[in-house]
Amino acid sequence: MTRIQKISLDYHFKVEQESGSSSYAFFGFNGTAGVWRISAINEVGGWKDRTTVEDMDLAVRASLKGWKFLYVGDIKVRSELPSTFKAYRHQQHRWTCGAANLFRKMARDIVLAKEVSLLKKIHVIYSFFFVRRVVAPIVTFAFYCIVIPLSVVVPEVSIPIWGVVYIPTTITLLNAIRNPSSLHIMPFWILFENVMSMHRMKAALIGLLETASVNEWVVTQKLGDTLKEKMQTNAVESTRTSFVTDRVSFLQLGFAVFLMCCASYNVALGVNYYYVYIYLQAFAFVVMGFGYVGTFTTNS
Repeated sequence: MTRIQKISLDYHFKVEQESGSSSYAFFGFNGTAGVWRISAINEVGGWKDRTTVEDMDLAVRASLKGWKFLYVGDIKVRSELPSTFKAYRHQQHRWTCGAANLFRKMARDIVLAKEVSLLKKIHVIYSFFFVRRVVAPIVTFAFYCIVIPLSVVVPEVSIPIWGVVYIPTTITLLNAIRNPSSLHIMPFWILFENVMSMHRMKAALIGLLETASVNEWVVTQKLGDTLKEKMQTNAVESTRTSFVTDRVSFLQLGFAVFLMCCASYNVALGVNYYYVYIYLQAFAFVVMGFGYVGTFTTNS
């Protein structure tokens, strides 16, 4: 899970943010290792807690006032990643839900902003928010985890090869730009991200519809160097006592059953070979549904 997070974050920082900085386009500010001018914070109204992505909220408001961000890639700082799948899932829910909710709250302000060009408004609304924060998680899950599996049950539905092969291959290669040595991990990255798309889709819909849990804040749990020794000592006991409550996801396991049924139907009666992918995706849902990803264990 650590290697998979590295692939996604490297693309986010070194491709999305560095390219945005070099072209003076908008890119989202990150709370980790970020530096602000006090005058910029004051001019745009300061930090606001109306969403769970207050750093992105501040960045959008500053961008609409004409402030530009600079990404300095040669300065390196230490940062800790979520070490359990549950912690990572909470982190991604907060980021996805908060961004979708911020889009709902700020779409009108972006359209009416006078300090920025029309091109920048289109970029922020369409590319930064609508495509990446709303469409991407919904379409990823709906297409690769529902439409493709169901297409084997309904033979009248024909999915073009570019949708099944070419687009995923292109996305995979783009994310591997910064990690050529991790190319062999990319198949696991695809399966992992498809499972995560279920949780991101749910979070995006909660943010857009602004349901009661839209501002739910669960702090991302991280081990820290000082806790590793303690975790090694108690790893066996903790996994036994809290296995079901902390690690098992019945939603993912239930969806794995659905994928298994579709793949088996494809093997028995289908005319294509989609079952290879569907079985692998079902296995990924099972593994992550039982929490066997990112769990800290001893070396003995």
